[in-house]
Amino acid sequence: MDHVEDVWADESVASGMAVLDLRQLSDTTFEGDSLPMPGGRAYGGQVLAQALLAAGHTVDAERQMHSMHGYFLRPGDASRPISFDVELLRDGRSFSARRTHAFQDGKPILSMIASFQLEQEGPEHSVTMPEVPGPDFVQSGIDVLAPYVGHEPADYWLKRTPFDLRHVEGSLLFNADPQPKQYQTTWIRLRKPIESSSGLMHRALLAFACDQVMLEPLLRRHNASWQTKGLNFASLDHAMWWHRPARADEWLLYVQDAPTAQGGRGLGGSWVFSEDGRLVASASQEGMFRL
Repeated sequence: MDHVEDVWADESVASGMAVLDLRQLSDTTFEGDSLPMPGGRAYGGQVLAQALLAAGHTVDAERQMHSMHGYFLRPGDASRPISFDVELLRDGRSFSARRTHAFQDGKPILSMIASFQLEQEGPEHSVTMPEVPGPDFVQSGIDVLAPYVGHEPADYWLKRTPFDLRHVEGSLLFNADPQPKQYQTTWIRLRKPIESSSGLMHRALLAFACDQVMLEPLLRRHNASWQTKGLNFASLDHAMWWHRPARADEWLLYVQDAPTAQGGRGLGGSWVFSEDGRLVASASQEGMFRL
């Protein structure tokens, strides 16, 4: 499949990586900036990734992050720095636990606990990746936006988003799914390779990307798109488990569903597979969902 020239890929990935380069103020405090966002609200996936990196910077490098549970408490202001305070909860023989709070104006906007583990042997099995068209046979989100160059918000997403998203069932940016369903499959990777081989960085980037699509199956199920009038959508919490090593600059398949919606809330779940079929992560998220 031919794709439009992605002239902003270098800029978008560089911007995304720049906000993940936290400033360390003390052994357990950090500060970071935000990507500019339409409407001025900090992107939750970015704040989550920054909180994970802050926690990881206080743990021995041989202990890999394996799980995270966090709550989005208040919207963040993308025009101002965010501070991150890490609490050292436990360092055992195999596991370490950290709590990270993200603050603006002295008020928490995110609270998260993450766990880290030394690499160990154990029984192995995993679910099988479904058969779907490969990423080269699915329209790029960059191609979806290309006809709208020169108009907002297309210009913003073309120039700023560090990830290429390829929805097997079709994009929901402008139009609803003509055949509503409760699931979707999406190929995601960074728009350009990065030099970093840090397991912590790539796991944080998976969380960064995940928040963009976790609740989309709710839109697909209810015949809505991101442009649907009256849509009110916000992440409330996020949980993620990392099972096996993976790189965010290689294709990953997010297999997603939306098992329930009620009371102005909806639940999304995701299995994340490498292109060769390894289950590398799982995630779930509940969000405010009103039409």
